Amino acid sequence: MIKPIGSDVLQPLFVYDTDEHHALRHEAESLPSVIISSQAAGNAVMMGGGYFTPLKGFMTVGDALGCAENMKMSDGSFFPVPILCLLENVDAVRGHKRIALRDPNVEGNPILAVMSVNAIEEIGDSQMQLMTEKVYGTTDKEHPGVAAFNDQGRFALSGPIKVLNFSYFQTDFPDTFRTAVEIRNEIIEHGWRTIVSFQTRNPMHRAHEELCKMAMEAVEADGVIVHMLLGKLKAGDIPAPVRDAAIRKMAELYFPPNTVMITGYGFDMLYAGPREAVLHAYFRQNMGSTHFIIGRDHAGVGDYYGAFDAQTIFDEEVPEDALQIEIFRADHTAYSKKLNKVVMMRDAPDHAKDDFVLLSGTKVREMLGNGIAPPPEFSRPEVAQILMDFYKTSK
Repeated sequence: MIKPIGSDVLQPLFVYDTDEHHALRHEAESLPSVIISSQAAGNAVMMGGGYFTPLKGFMTVGDALGCAENMKMSDGSFFPVPILCLLENVDAVRGHKRIALRDPNVEGNPILAVMSVNAIEEIGDSQMQLMTEKVYGTTDKEHPGVAAFNDQGRFALSGPIKVLNFSYFQTDFPDTFRTAVEIRNEIIEHGWRTIVSFQTRNPMHRAHEELCKMAMEAVEADGVIVHMLLGKLKAGDIPAPVRDAAIRKMAELYFPPNTVMITGYGFDMLYAGPREAVLHAYFRQNMGSTHFIIGRDHAGVGDYYGAFDAQTIFDEEVPEDALQIEIFRADHTAYSKKLNKVVMMRDAPDHAKDDFVLLSGTKVREMLGNGIAPPPEFSRPEVAQILMDFYKTSK
């Protein structure tokens, strides 16, 4: 089985030992505490589940700047983006070596993790600008990821953490949320050796379904893991429960039995395009995937990134030998009227635009909102029905 990054075994930061867990919870109630940002909470959940192995906690500013500039921390270890705990105000925890981190996304702000504080550092404007520019490729506050990153505060708390729960993800998505540890165990149970992962924050239409099948066939995979983001998205994106239902219906009806694992992870979308693609590959290797699909404008938003920047970054910027996972590079995929099947556009050079069934996201949402199913060449009718039901009730 493919090894985790920088380690022979996963290093989840969730406290599984019952006695230690109980003792930490008891200690945490008497510790100074802060409510952290949603982005920091997502970082804690990912570290808790082993996805960010071998990180032990939140980075120092120096390590974060190194990751932003060249994807390397001060000790030379690879990580593609800064993993920070940023706060606007640190008065409640200044001078304390042990603190509790509270969850901003759950009522009552329960304790999410206990941190041993190594440093509290204030980030300067130029440092924040550098990290923003390097990770997001822009400092435009209209970019949702840039806005979320810069609105957290300028005080960085660094140090190792011990995670006590998985926020709302385990309770709200009990059938879908999985840690990297759980996914590796499930891969072993399936007896899979070659595994393709597909990232999604949207429902899967016909082209996505066929892309997964193309990748599986190309690499002779035993199975595909549809791994959906369950955290915060931008306004207008389809809610996670609706996506989950649509994807499950598609897998049930249109994939061979025992070839699809439908899972999700607890993290807020960064919309960081190429850098987020590298992060996605990073934690897919940690969860046991051998191959990862990256298509056009992966993890992008608006017009901030080139169509294939999320693929070329692996050739041009990712340090050599940093990742073992292989990237399956996909082009835009659509139904060909000439060939009566879904193809990658690069594989049909004799086609004109009108030879494909192409619908914009805006057009699809408009159709679904009006109770009109997209053509079956674009979306499976059973999937379209779930989405139409959602739009009907959300009006």
